[in-house]
Amino acid sequence: MPYPYSTENMNRRAVSDPEVFARECEAIYNRKAAETAAVILERALVADSHIVFLSGPSGSGKTTTAKKICAALEGLGVQAVTVSMDKYFTAPDPETSPRTLEGEFDRESPYCLDLDMLNSHIKMLERGEDILIPHFSFVNQVRDPAKAEPMRRERDEIVIFEGIHALNDMLTLRNPNAFKLYVSARSDVTGGGEVCFKRTWTRLLRRIVRDDLFRGMDASVTLKMWANVRRGEKVYISPFKYKADMLFDSSMEYEIPVLKKFALKSFSDIPPGIPRIDEFRTIPLVLSGIEDIDPALVPADSLLREFIGGSAFSY
Repeated sequence: MPYPYSTENMNRRAVSDPEVFARECEAIYNRKAAETAAVILERALVADSHIVFLSGPSGSGKTTTAKKICAALEGLGVQAVTVSMDKYFTAPDPETSPRTLEGEFDRESPYCLDLDMLNSHIKMLERGEDILIPHFSFVNQVRDPAKAEPMRRERDEIVIFEGIHALNDMLTLRNPNAFKLYVSARSDVTGGGEVCFKRTWTRLLRRIVRDDLFRGMDASVTLKMWANVRRGEKVYISPFKYKADMLFDSSMEYEIPVLKKFALKSFSDIPPGIPRIDEFRTIPLVLSGIEDIDPALVPADSLLREFIGGSAFSY
């Protein structure tokens, strides 16, 4: 299990040496990405497979982690590219789309993806054939053929498919040699020796900040959605995580002090009646006891930039 962080150490270092603290946390994350890249390359050589499935729940930092691993692979002399499985979503169909028990479209279900096309494209890439990656417009909830992108895997190039359903049996059983990686914020935070900030709250904080800054959704919208997001994780994602070849902890000890400034105001007016409201009211109480760290100390290639903006990567 990942080693838990502590509010005592966070606060001590946030006050005494925040710049060094941030740099050390980023170095740990980068080292994990480099170690993962080395294992992926070894598997590619042994199994003659150039496909990686990278899965993780909402707010886990899948996209940046995939890009970081690509950069590390390129540092080892191997070309690498990422493909977002979100591009394979299909338009909702009133008759065939999966639904929740409440009758709403179940947007967390893997059956929202064009799994046949996705599996076909994976096989074609392995053979070095040309494919046309679709583009799905989440604004219009339709596929946009004009924005489809041609792709061919170069010799020895590694392709990382990242998405919440990347470890689902409907993909992995049809591609048994693919390397399987599960990414999530996996470290709890303790205070006084007891867990005071759950690992799932780290992902929630990331998502609240990103949704507010870049997706036009205030915290009340994200919090209303969270119960269904967690339901989807438990049904469609978590059952497959221990089939992964590696588990990657994407949390960093200094991130809650960074995210605090962005997130704390989001909890100031939680609307009544939303699921898990008592839990959500606990979060700002814990955050208020954690010292801030200036976001300016976050480097441009950090995973945290996926959520607070200013990233060197494009998303």
